[in-house]
Amino acid sequence: MSNGFYIIPYPDNEPVQQYAPGSPEKALLKEALKKAKSKEVKLPMIINGKKVKTGDLKPLHPPHETKHLLGHYHHGDASHVKKAIDAALKAKKDWENMAWEHRAAIFLKAADLLASPEWRYKLNAATMLGQSKNAYQAEIDAACEFIDFLRFNAFFMTEIYAQQPDSQPNIWNRTEYRPLEGFIFAVTPFNFTAIAGNLCASPALMGNTIVWKPSNTQIYSAAVIMDLFMAAGLPDGVINLIYTDGPVAGDVVFNHPDFAGIHFTGSTRTFQFMWKTIGENIHKYKSYPRIVGETGGKDFVIAHPSADAENVAVGLARGAFEYQGQKCSAASRAYIPENLWTKVEKRLLKDVADFKMGGVDDFTNFVNAVIDEKSFDNIAGYIDSAKKSKKAKIIAGGNYSKKDGYFIEPTIILTQDPAYLTMCEEIFGPVLTIYVYKTKDFEKTLDIVDQTSPYALTGAIFAQDRQAIELASKRLVHSAGNFYINDKPTGAVVNQQPFGGGRASGTNDKAGSSLNLLRWVSPRSIKENFVPPRNYRYPFLGEE
Repeated sequence: MSNGFYIIPYPDNEPVQQYAPGSPEKALLKEALKKAKSKEVKLPMIINGKKVKTGDLKPLHPPHETKHLLGHYHHGDASHVKKAIDAALKAKKDWENMAWEHRAAIFLKAADLLASPEWRYKLNAATMLGQSKNAYQAEIDAACEFIDFLRFNAFFMTEIYAQQPDSQPNIWNRTEYRPLEGFIFAVTPFNFTAIAGNLCASPALMGNTIVWKPSNTQIYSAAVIMDLFMAAGLPDGVINLIYTDGPVAGDVVFNHPDFAGIHFTGSTRTFQFMWKTIGENIHKYKSYPRIVGETGGKDFVIAHPSADAENVAVGLARGAFEYQGQKCSAASRAYIPENLWTKVEKRLLKDVADFKMGGVDDFTNFVNAVIDEKSFDNIAGYIDSAKKSKKAKIIAGGNYSKKDGYFIEPTIILTQDPAYLTMCEEIFGPVLTIYVYKTKDFEKTLDIVDQTSPYALTGAIFAQDRQAIELASKRLVHSAGNFYINDKPTGAVVNQQPFGGGRASGTNDKAGSSLNLLRWVSPRSIKENFVPPRNYRYPFLGEE
């Protein structure tokens, strides 16, 4: 029986290890990579805490080394989705009735385990091999951001629970933050291991139980996350990990009366289809499902004539090409004034020419492979189109090969048309398109930035002129949910820059803040009257 008001110490962001030559972390990570590559795994689904093997084995290959076999996963069908839902509903009563401090302790333990060498390098290595991330990109994602999510979410939960209403004489008012009634469907992407872990962990922390379907191209690290949760003491059935096709899972989930919400990161088209399906099935559900999603982006960088050209160039080199541009926040379109273009171009082309591209085992490689053949073909199509267009000119990169892995050179397209195809459409790869505008047309260009894309995820302004910064901040107020001043539009940190965008980019429920956790509770107001009235009559009923 709990009889204390427990306090979770305010967490600090997990320090980022640098993997410099000769550092102990570099040696440990290389050893973890070697160990992972030395064996072939067979990954079962985890339903109600049990390993589920189907025998329908699907291969797992590194995107940068397609001839190497990491192992296989057991592919599931509709029956496994139903079993996962049943397991989540069965576990729900005990889980939601567990004292909050014990739920918190499980995820805080998971964070501390992940910060230890055993788990940190294991999950980083899995992310590098399965998703083709270099050491630094894996570190800031699979280790640091995921640890931050786990620690800060537990603290945010206590802040939410502490928000209580006023009371009056003889009356005690209080608010109870109940989990949602039913199960949560977590659908997670390939590009961030931390997002995959957070999308199932954050609703679970608040007392919900989960059916988790990761992207097929992230299963290798998803299995490690599930092992981590179980090692931390997560009860059976709270999070159920399934490997099924999306439409198969969706057909079962979205027709179930106990469907209570979806936590999603992925494509805009998929999210809109899910929303439509949920709307059409709304009469089937016990409650109105929570729909939380972060989808696409066509993220911008605009430089003012007063900007520092070197800062702009470095912001573009990192913002557009880290993790092969496969970040929802990656800089994909840039607007550079004529007075800066010569300097920006010179420095940007120099930096891009200096990039090394190859596998993740070689830590000198800045760029690795894109995630799979479908993505490769899509990106290559945009590059081929630019090669043929009279409105575009490729000034860097433009080559690609899938002989050994899905490698696409970082590509820069220069266009004279601000509405050119690659200025407007999401590509999700290492392609940056630049439009050079007349120096006097900064304000006009702000309107172009705002109106070009249906997305509104991230964006950046580079300027030394403070009035220009203020103008851009106001004019682009709905153009980006995360807005950066003199910095690249990527790299949001938990509790520092809560992440999410509007318009076609999602519901902007801000992962990395308490706002997201509020979506997974259903408050109940409780009024207790210590001295109930003993007569129905009010004073106004009396005669003069």
